[in-house]
Amino acid sequence: MPYTTYLVEKGASHSFVAEAKPPTVTMPRIKALMTGSLPGFVDVVRNLNSPALLEDNVIGQAKAAGKRIFFYGDETWIKLFPKHFIEYDGTTSFFVSDYTEVDNNVTRHLDKVLKRGDWDMLILHYLGLDHIGHVSGPHSPLIGRKLSEMDSVLMRIHTALLSKERETLLPNLLVLCGDHGMSETGSHGASSTEEVNTPLILISSAFERKPGDMRHPKRVQQTDLAATLAIGLGLPIPKDSVGSLIFPVVEGKPMREQLRFLHLNTVQLSKLLQENVPSYEKDPGFEQFKVSEKMHGNWIKLYLEENNSEVLFNLGTKVLRQYLIALKTLSLSLSTQVAQYDIYSMMVGTAVVLEVLTLLLLSIPQALRRKAELDVPLSSPVFSLFFYLMFLVLSAIHIIVCTSAESSCYFCGLPWLAACGVMALISALLCAIMSVLTKMFVRGSLPSKVTSSREYDIVFLHKLLLLFQPVFHFSDAS
Repeated sequence: MPYTTYLVEKGASHSFVAEAKPPTVTMPRIKALMTGSLPGFVDVVRNLNSPALLEDNVIGQAKAAGKRIFFYGDETWIKLFPKHFIEYDGTTSFFVSDYTEVDNNVTRHLDKVLKRGDWDMLILHYLGLDHIGHVSGPHSPLIGRKLSEMDSVLMRIHTALLSKERETLLPNLLVLCGDHGMSETGSHGASSTEEVNTPLILISSAFERKPGDMRHPKRVQQTDLAATLAIGLGLPIPKDSVGSLIFPVVEGKPMREQLRFLHLNTVQLSKLLQENVPSYEKDPGFEQFKVSEKMHGNWIKLYLEENNSEVLFNLGTKVLRQYLIALKTLSLSLSTQVAQYDIYSMMVGTAVVLEVLTLLLLSIPQALRRKAELDVPLSSPVFSLFFYLMFLVLSAIHIIVCTSAESSCYFCGLPWLAACGVMALISALLCAIMSVLTKMFVRGSLPSKVTSSREYDIVFLHKLLLLFQPVFHFSDAS
């Protein structure tokens, strides 16, 4: 990609390595790019048929501000933002063997759209490179040709934007990024280095660059793009964003604007922290934010008194540094908080689902008989005792977990009567499974005369006692 390489090394651009959090599949990554939030693993399932995105996001904010948005490419965007694009043309991502037409259907719109002036945002999502990786792997000879094709597409867009700038005298922003990486086998979805590292290049004539100015790519989070785009477009930062402003993008602005941008971002993150962390006042990020705000206030007083002094510049530099520390700490605290899954509630739900499925599978042979029946002798003394024992054990575990849990837990938040009902359900289902299994195990050695449930219980208890005979030294008479 020679043209892209030139822009990265010598052009008016900033390049970064953006880290994507798992799951590294398309829908969650688009969601992260546009909302600045961290998607959950349930979004892997939603990736197959993406519902409309209800969270606050950059696209929604842009539409509300009257921005005209065009889109061409992966139809996942159209599903996530169904009424946001004035003009769009989607391509399906499920025909992975197609890496030619799927991109041609995007590129064919370029010449006409770039000549028009009736749009404010243009989004293109190419799929060919991803499809080649799935079919042939990252070292396929097709990769090089596809990258060359993408390089020519970027050159066409960039030169068109530069010619438009000569007429309007307003700078444009061109963002080149990937939603996820690619493993050594060409797949994605996990958390390997190759899958989570993605390129992020921001190109604009507003990014002045002196000759010999070497800008080495810095590491940022993929969630940082939402806050950066929002600030650059003059839009509110999505309220659930955990990302921080990519500072090099605004480094060329006057000190007053830089501080204002950083203040907007820290205020948004501190509000999010207050909503999600009960003891937010003790959080280091919130304390640093308060210090930054106080220093910022002192700088404004000095700015209004004397506009161009060395003292003003030095204090401004200190405020900048303090804001950046606060941003980093707040973003890290929120990311950690969001990534903490409610393991206890998940385990309880999983236990219920697995027990029901197991019971259904065990009942299939009985249901397929001519006379369908499922005899589960839960009333037997053994299983009644087992039920109460399990209920007491589970209740004890529930009390220990809920009284010692520092973070909020959905299941612990339920009324005690409802929680006891769930514990009773788990115990009953486990007893039912044990009952069915033991009946299947014992049935082969039972006398044919045993027909009633009571006779079954007597024979079963007798066999259970025989099992414990070596331990308790029972005699046959007993």
